[in-house]
Amino acid sequence: MHSFGYRANALLTFAVTILALMCTIGSLSDNLNTPSPSAQIEILNINWFQKQPHGNDEVSLTLNITADLQSLFTWNTKQLFIFVAAEYETPKNALNQVSLWDAIIPAKEFAKFSIHTSNKYRFIDQV
Repeated sequence: MHSFGYRANALLTFAVTILALMCTIGSLSDNLNTPSPSAQIEILNINWFQKQPHGNDEVSLTLNITADLQSLFTWNTKQLFIFVAAEYETPKNALNQVSLWDAIIPAKEFAKFSIHTSNKYRFIDQV
């Protein structure tokens, strides 16, 4: 007859094997997903452009943002953080990056949207 320790070991080994198999299948299902998000950003208007007293330039833009990000949501995705950034070159810096707008998409139902907005954060070029 098998002892209690032997039966507990067999049950634990079986449970760990099934858990490893389920984790492998879950990982493969997420890795085989090929998302195809699409987004368009259009600058509709430059509201104002001004030079600040200490030499920096500041700009305010009106943006039209349209996106379909539903394909990014899988069983493993809780929410998305999206942002719009401006990249430009100056004689002083080869690459400048400024965040203009961001949002959190909490669920797949909200991942297809079209908004008309101005930049959420100040767009300032430092001299």
